[in-house]
Amino acid sequence: MTIEAMTLLTAAIIFGICGAGTAVAFGNLGGKLIEGSARQPELAPMLQTQFFLVAAFVDVISIIGVGIVFLFIFANPFIG
Repeated sequence: MTIEAMTLLTAAIIFGICGAGTAVAFGNLGGKLIEGSARQPELAPMLQTQFFLVAAFVDVISIIGVGIVFLFIFANPFIG
């Protein structure tokens, strides 16, 4: 019972870190996009393309974390 409780607690912490990390990353990324577009408006389309590419990588990292959490919740390898 303790292993299941600690696994769920760890899953909640991982969910929180994934959400907070993604939020901070998107905030920084959006700020840099606006800053770069303000400095050089002619490069805005290229910067926007790079923004969406990096945003996809940020989301993938978060989704991998969520996948690992679901593995621990539904197919816990620590329970014998």
